[in-house]
Amino acid sequence: MPPAYVKPYVKRQKNDAADAEAICEAVTRPNMRFVPTKTPEQQSCLMLHRTRHLFIRQQTALINSIRAHLAEFGIVAPVGRNGVEQLLEVVADANDARLPEIARACVAALGSQLQALKAQILAFDRCIMAWHRSNETSKRLDAIPGVGPALATALVASVADPKAFRSGRDFSAWIGLVPKQNSSGGKDKLGSISKQGDRYLRSLFTAGALAVIRYAKLHGTKHRPWLTALLARRPTKVAAIALANKMARMAWAMMTRGERYKEPVALAA
Repeated sequence: MPPAYVKPYVKRQKNDAADAEAICEAVTRPNMRFVPTKTPEQQSCLMLHRTRHLFIRQQTALINSIRAHLAEFGIVAPVGRNGVEQLLEVVADANDARLPEIARACVAALGSQLQALKAQILAFDRCIMAWHRSNETSKRLDAIPGVGPALATALVASVADPKAFRSGRDFSAWIGLVPKQNSSGGKDKLGSISKQGDRYLRSLFTAGALAVIRYAKLHGTKHRPWLTALLARRPTKVAAIALANKMARMAWAMMTRGERYKEPVALAA
């Protein structure tokens, strides 16, 4: 059971006896939700994603540190991967008098750690691709526009039993892609997305939706009438969340029914 659903049954303070009593009380509720058990393969793939995500955050921190340290000496470079490479070339040049030796040694150590992280992330990417090619469900999900091998494998690894969700809306709500409600007195009041649920899956869905929108803007949106109408009346990021919600529902339907992606009539024409 999710700990957040057991917490309301804890009467006073927190200790082992109170927790055990709350668990026994919560498990008897007829509408309680239970967490399906993942297979060792799913848990291993999920661990692969978590480790890769941690290394990416460490890589970003190293890049920011290198840029900040060199900016103190007036050495800056353009934003992006090529800019970091230019900074590391300055550090490697012993004849550049702008950088003292102690500072050069420190930044060089950060640079070597950055290169090691990049190599490890590349190895994880290859492992994810190999896992993706060996899983039939992951390959079927990859056909959805905006869903790549990273999101497809993360979905297969995170969702132990897609039939545990009653509908695609429940699945998108589990990810955190539905509006937050503050309704009362028969009046529906919807706000922004709740951001509850799986933060990692939500970020992958949002990135995939933004990629679809960016491609549609470059190559025309005439073959996507729903997206075209949405972008005409809503900002890009709001439309991206709506598209991510739609992608999540399609992914749930494909996982539940074992079907392949079918292009809409407007896309196939």
